[in-house]
Amino acid sequence: MKPILVVFSGGQDSTTCLMKAIAERGAENVHTLTFAYGQRHALEVKLAEEIAKEQGVASHKTITVDWYREITHNALMDETTPIGREAGAPFPNTFVEGRNALFLLTAAIYAKSKGILDLMIGVSDADYSGYPDCREAFIRSMNETLNLAMDCRFTVYAPLQHMTKAQEWALADRLGCLEYIRTRTLTCYEGIPGDGCGKCPSCKLRAAGLAEYLSTKEPKE
Repeated sequence: MKPILVVFSGGQDSTTCLMKAIAERGAENVHTLTFAYGQRHALEVKLAEEIAKEQGVASHKTITVDWYREITHNALMDETTPIGREAGAPFPNTFVEGRNALFLLTAAIYAKSKGILDLMIGVSDADYSGYPDCREAFIRSMNETLNLAMDCRFTVYAPLQHMTKAQEWALADRLGCLEYIRTRTLTCYEGIPGDGCGKCPSCKLRAAGLAEYLSTKEPKE
């Protein structure tokens, strides 16, 4: 079975990807890479490391990108900036410029050093924000760029690309890890694991998707 490297934040999306990769390839063939890039909550990195260990992946690495704060500003990297979206702004102020491009490039460099050509990332077109680096066109372009840059044949998988949050919860349920993802992951902008604060945009999106899925789920007999 071919090894795969999962770009792993410890949030709902990347943990769903991790579980899918493990189900398809076995934990012994799954590697995880987490970035400490100055995000609001260090707990995010700690949880990612703990989840990777709990799931018994082949290897886990955390890379510190401590210069990121020096070249860009956003609410995810500045806890003093309220989460929001200014009138007329194309994206919420939680958009981290170039983040997924940086992550995928770094992941590809690291993966190649380990003989890994398959990468997985938990981006989705259904993200409420419409971040440009979550779009399918970006993923396809980045995949080709990585191949050209390193004369390699990487394959970038984005299994959540066209899923709504409800469909993502359904996938987690099929993988047998819905409650694990619900209680163990961190997607809340206020840094509260599990169901989070319930008020920030990330928590609202997550909760609405879960409620939608549970409302359509057939009860067990």
